[in-house]
Amino acid sequence: MPLDTLAAPATHTLEVKHSRFIAHAAPVDDEAAALATLRAIHVADATHNCWAWRVGDQYRSSDDGEPSGTAGRPILAAIDGQGFDRILVVVVRWYGGIKLGAGGLVRAYGGCAAECLRVAPRLPLVEMATLELLAPFDTLGSVHAALAAVDAVKRAENFVPEGATLRLELPRDRVMDLKTRLRDATRDRVQFAPDADGNP
Repeated sequence: MPLDTLAAPATHTLEVKHSRFIAHAAPVDDEAAALATLRAIHVADATHNCWAWRVGDQYRSSDDGEPSGTAGRPILAAIDGQGFDRILVVVVRWYGGIKLGAGGLVRAYGGCAAECLRVAPRLPLVEMATLELLAPFDTLGSVHAALAAVDAVKRAENFVPEGATLRLELPRDRVMDLKTRLRDATRDRVQFAPDADGNP
């Protein structure tokens, strides 16, 4: 299933038996960004700052003093259940004086996080690929036209006696389209370096 990240940070507020819960969701690219964002969101005078983040196969969560499994895991379940990746969700709680019980906490933390993500602006995650190629000088016009057609971004270009070497980044599902376009446009004169997956 294709995953999304957040197009922008989002918040959602929930009140349960006088306890106030505020979910803050933010996009993050890696663990370091998740931890930095967590520090920025952390509310010192709140009763609990419970959180979870996921970046690909990496994830962590914290109950921050709530009973084990009642906050961090439900927040992570909300992230996964809504089909998100590369995000951090922090649910800040101010205790209202009435105990919610384990089930109530799971519903409050998980529900607040899930509703925050449900209404948040989504941004589809596109798996990218990096390609390197060598193009003779007289093919460069055709090469650059093909790059635009497949949303390829030129990350580097160097000139060598045989022509130009280009390092490109493009959506992985457009790689074969680019190779076909360049083969047809240049009579198969563009050479591709093996990519990270070992494909020629």
